[in-house]
Amino acid sequence: MSITVFDNARIVDPSQGLDTLGALIVEGATIRASGPAVRNQGFPEGAKVVDCAGKAVLPGLVDARVFIGEPGAEHRETIASASCAAAAGGVTSIIMMPDTIPVIDDVALVEFVLRTARETALVNVFPAAALTKGLAGRELSEFGLLRDAGAVGLTEGRKTIASPVIMRRALTYARDMGLVVAHATQEPEFTATGVMNEGLLASWLGLPGLPREAEAIPLSRDLMLAALTKGRYHAAEISTSMSAAAVRRSKDEGAAVTAGVSINNLCLNENDVGEYRTFFRLLPPLRAEEDRLAMVEALKDGTVDIIVSSHDPQDVDTKRLPFAEAAAGAIGLETLLAAALRLHHSGDVPLLRLVDALSTAPAQLFGLPGGTLRTGAPADLILVDLDAPWIVREADIQSLSKNTSFEGARMQGRVLQTMVAGRTVFSA
Repeated sequence: MSITVFDNARIVDPSQGLDTLGALIVEGATIRASGPAVRNQGFPEGAKVVDCAGKAVLPGLVDARVFIGEPGAEHRETIASASCAAAAGGVTSIIMMPDTIPVIDDVALVEFVLRTARETALVNVFPAAALTKGLAGRELSEFGLLRDAGAVGLTEGRKTIASPVIMRRALTYARDMGLVVAHATQEPEFTATGVMNEGLLASWLGLPGLPREAEAIPLSRDLMLAALTKGRYHAAEISTSMSAAAVRRSKDEGAAVTAGVSINNLCLNENDVGEYRTFFRLLPPLRAEEDRLAMVEALKDGTVDIIVSSHDPQDVDTKRLPFAEAAAGAIGLETLLAAALRLHHSGDVPLLRLVDALSTAPAQLFGLPGGTLRTGAPADLILVDLDAPWIVREADIQSLSKNTSFEGARMQGRVLQTMVAGRTVFSA
């Protein structure tokens, strides 16, 4: 059994409250030991010792919101290509959204994803199942059967359930099955016309706006239903101070509520749309700077639990269009960590909190292995140079689609090695 020692490393592990110089030992597919004391105990005979020279070892990232084209739209992204992008970005586990063709709403599709991932993926791939059949918002899917087949959560993907009755039933049944309901809240009648944040800039650009209330109205309804049913509710992506306040209030009242934020809404704002660049056509849209700052603060104080890439590959046919006609979405697996590290380097969010939101918290939220460097845990980890400068270039992107919101961006912090179950799947 192979043994690898990461020596002289900055061990950053929120699950143990560690941010210290030490060592980590990987034996086979698991972590044998980690922490500051490991260096004083001596290393196993025959081990491969890697001198990290003070670079950081983190638990592999867990991305809870990843859209993949397979099955049905493999030209945009396959499970294999998404896993390559994930490995390059330090993401060792992804939760795949059910927005495929056909929709992941039955056992056969869950099994297809798991089988394809075993055969082709470099990282762990966990399917989320559709809340309703065909994502139509009318008839609930078979929660228990989907869970038993391997689905780790329930979601409508990009869609929002209009009916409060259906949502109440979903939360009730999911509670009894021990599943999390992850829901994106964007009022469909608003999103049918709005294409960017409603405000002065949208007026200047002549683009129809999407008000903050489009997110807050269905979110407030869901939070009340979560309190009513005592179901586990996760707001998949929030983007405004109004939404953060609602989540904070619901948590204070004792509801089993969590929230996520897209890396785009943490690092970008509506001004980036300036030249009608469709790679910034997103849902939820990029908001005003005041809302971005509110998201950073909500992340820092724990109102927002996790950060997601919201990786959504779109090809040139859906992006090379007038802004209002282009599809919403951007890829994000490869830039997730580096973009998040901007908040660390600026001093806005402590490194331990960032790593928690990117790895430990999503693993705990969805009951996944990983997200920790504890002894006996799967050896899903990354070696990162937190200060290494680099530029995001299209030619270097691993994803089949190239629609990144960070093209040409200067980053600080790069993944040097990604390990999944003790096997190196990426090396810079």
